[in-house]
Amino acid sequence: MTNTVSDEALDILFRKARTHNGWLDKPVSDDVLRQLYDLMKWGPTSANMSPARILFLRTPEAKQRLLPALSPNNADKTMAAPVTAIIGHDTKFYDHLPRLFPHNQDARSWFANSPQFAETSAFRNGSLQGGYFILAARSVGLDCGPMSGFDNAKVDAEFFTGELAAVKSNFLCNLGHGDPSKLFPRSPRFEFDEVCKVL
Repeated sequence: MTNTVSDEALDILFRKARTHNGWLDKPVSDDVLRQLYDLMKWGPTSANMSPARILFLRTPEAKQRLLPALSPNNADKTMAAPVTAIIGHDTKFYDHLPRLFPHNQDARSWFANSPQFAETSAFRNGSLQGGYFILAARSVGLDCGPMSGFDNAKVDAEFFTGELAAVKSNFLCNLGHGDPSKLFPRSPRFEFDEVCKVL
């Protein structure tokens, strides 16, 4: 089987990509963040619901608003990162389905009439988009430091209010150019036969 993606690209996206905890003092432009989103948005979601909502925190003021929600071991690396993205999902994504899923104008009712189904679908598909986000970031030359280790309720109360009140945070992702001197040896991964079965 011939790869349709080069070995170099596979290394960038997967094999040699690392989760970074230290950052070089190099800025990330708005243009690069737009490029990231313009790749990420094409990943598939159920009924094209596209529930992910992203806040890119770059200014010291925005980072200070996030700081009280961070666990202590995540604070320094997050403050040092050029950008920290809050990856959230809109629990009322279904209001946009008439536009995003135009060939079935009944799609909104599938979710609007079932809050639990809507919440589960928003979280699942927003998480999918979070994975696309990481791959898109790596594709445009950025390193990533995705993480939990924060208080979701505090983040939501601080950042997702008013017109964003239906958005719930999922995870954080520091972005920038990683400092390779801060990396520790790569952790092992499972082999295929340990975690996969073909039935």
